[in-house]
Amino acid sequence: MKLTKTLMTTTALTVAAGMVSADAHMANELTIVSWGGAYSKSQQLAYHDPYMAKTGIKIINDESSAEAVAKLRAMNEAGNVTWDVVDVVASDAIRLCDEGLAMEIDPDTMLAPAPDGTSAEDDFGDLLVSDCFIPQIVYSTTFGYRTDMVPEGVDAPDDICDVFDLETYPGKRSLEKRPINNMEWALLCDGVAKDEVYDVLGTEEGQEQALAKLETIKDDVIWWSAGADTPQLLADGEVFMGSTYNGRLFSVIEEQKQPVAMMWDAQVFDLDGWIIPTGLSDERKARALDFIMATTDTQHLADQAKYISYGPARASSAPLVGKHADLGIEMGPHMPTDPNNAKNTFLYNYEFWADYRDDIDAKFQAWLAK
Repeated sequence: MKLTKTLMTTTALTVAAGMVSADAHMANELTIVSWGGAYSKSQQLAYHDPYMAKTGIKIINDESSAEAVAKLRAMNEAGNVTWDVVDVVASDAIRLCDEGLAMEIDPDTMLAPAPDGTSAEDDFGDLLVSDCFIPQIVYSTTFGYRTDMVPEGVDAPDDICDVFDLETYPGKRSLEKRPINNMEWALLCDGVAKDEVYDVLGTEEGQEQALAKLETIKDDVIWWSAGADTPQLLADGEVFMGSTYNGRLFSVIEEQKQPVAMMWDAQVFDLDGWIIPTGLSDERKARALDFIMATTDTQHLADQAKYISYGPARASSAPLVGKHADLGIEMGPHMPTDPNNAKNTFLYNYEFWADYRDDIDAKFQAWLAK
């Protein structure tokens, strides 16, 4: 090599080092980001293990999905994207897509068709809420409560507004340390009609109204950041009731046999799925797309429901949902979409939170700090 090619500047060396750190695992590794806990376990069993066995590729799990937007922004700015496939909720996928941090997906060339030949676009249907988003599951955020902490002579809580009723149902609550869902529930329980919640929440007055309602229980709230927090708090008896993802509560109730029950009222339906970050080398992008093609087909999405009570995002997967792989119980009745559980649901507004998330986040965190 000529001497001039070896005399790289400090800047060039730094850039080169960044490229090495991002692409050093190209040959045989795939870094996949998700949420941890029972959810990541279900992905490991339904997706990762079969893919690794088939390809020989090693999958490295990262549990940073709660911080995915901020971290991908920082990686992109630094020119060193170290993640290959990232699990995010739909509203975050919309934001990442709008900011050019997630690549666009053509469902009919990059995703497998249904077994009967139905195109992926038609099979996923309305759940393709962003050009960059590959849905995996329909889940809900809802409440669990300790059955042995229900006051004597009082009916078990079955209404979302029981969360705000400290007189009838005394005890600590656990709520997620972000405005999403909390603000909606607060407005519902402060007299706002369900179909007007987002119109109200889009105003300064509506945001203050939601925070004022949350203020009434603030002193009795333990704030959680990870999906595993509320199940652990419930298992330890540290809270009477708390919000989390329905699949986490299924694990506590059916697998761990804790004295916990579900409160499905005003459960918030949402979508979760994959994005592929922009800024990957061609080789890493090809590997990420191969993983997506292989693991989001009809059978694999149905397979995830063997391990956790989330509804698969493909229409063709739903009839394939059967029994839990270990418990042997039918999983259909434990899905948030089951008619008995979905009598009063609240539909999450993806576009609203994609537009308002940063501003309301800042206001919510300032309120928390008071």
